[in-house]
Amino acid sequence: MSEEETLLEFPCEFSIKAMGVATSEFDALVAEIVRQHAPDLGEGAVRTRPSSGGKYLGVTVTINATSKEQLDAIYQALTDHELVLMSL
Repeated sequence: MSEEETLLEFPCEFSIKAMGVATSEFDALVAEIVRQHAPDLGEGAVRTRPSSGGKYLGVTVTINATSKEQLDAIYQALTDHELVLMSL
């Protein structure tokens, strides 16, 4: 399989996860980063889950992914942001 190939068939529903220090704005930050590349985020597309100790917050954003390039751009934007500790 070449670098350009993917096992996903587009368009498809895809969940993007990001973790960061729990702040009141972290979920909105992640949603805004994703929205820059997927402007059609639907109602209920963002879910949050605090870590067991409450220090970190996991944010899951489900989008209608249209291409591998779109997903790559989202992951790059999340990784580049200083408040995002990890993205999956």
